[in-house]
Amino acid sequence: MKDKKVLNISSEVVPYLPQTNQAINSFKTPKIINDHGGQTRIFMPRYGLINERRHQLHEVIRLSGMNLVINDVDMPLIIKVASIPKERMQVYFIDNEEYFKRRAVLIDENQKLFADNDERMIFFTKGVLETVKKLNWSPDIIHLHGWFTSLFPLYLNTYYKDEPIFADSKIVTSVYAQDFEGVLSDQFHQKVAFDGISDELIEPLKNPSFENLEQLSLNFSDGYIIADGETPKSIEKYSKEKQIPGLNYQESQNENGIVQFYTNHILK
Repeated sequence: MKDKKVLNISSEVVPYLPQTNQAINSFKTPKIINDHGGQTRIFMPRYGLINERRHQLHEVIRLSGMNLVINDVDMPLIIKVASIPKERMQVYFIDNEEYFKRRAVLIDENQKLFADNDERMIFFTKGVLETVKKLNWSPDIIHLHGWFTSLFPLYLNTYYKDEPIFADSKIVTSVYAQDFEGVLSDQFHQKVAFDGISDELIEPLKNPSFENLEQLSLNFSDGYIIADGETPKSIEKYSKEKQIPGLNYQESQNENGIVQFYTNHILK
């Protein structure tokens, strides 16, 4: 893994959010790459409940200031950055007052999904990829954690397909346990279609359930990792049917397993 660049993208990462399985893995995976001589960058949303002073976040003026068009509306992008203590790992935070100022992550105080999670996903996807372009940092692997990142493979293969910086990037999707019931907005499909993406490719977004979001991600991925012992069996089955390299849950818990998976199956 020496000098290989791995972009890790997640909706939650420790120490900035509580220690869920996904948040721990989203820290652990880049640390493993760092420890094996690779280069890593981590991206996550800057939720309002993240303590900026305690974690020493600061805005990066040269990366901020862009407007992203979400469903025909201009939304300003703010980029903040922090370093994980003792780890020499930088974390970039995607921020926007409308989408991420609220003091919550993806569900409200009544345990209901936020109605605008679809737009938050589109904004996060575009925000990360536009920032990576500005950084001129071409990743060998883009590693995605959780359903909130499920638009990245689609956008990389359509909206950003002609961007040289991502031309050789391989996409790995880590799938976790199902953590919401029901579906996201019934307007999700139209909002993604606004970006010129064909109806055939975004069919799963007509019924944006947890399972359909994960399937959409896997449709455009180069590999997958079953990162949770409670990942739905239907998703595991779908992953195998895609006939792309995969790492099972037991193997994913082994540090060498992830490095060997990257080296022998994704970067070969």
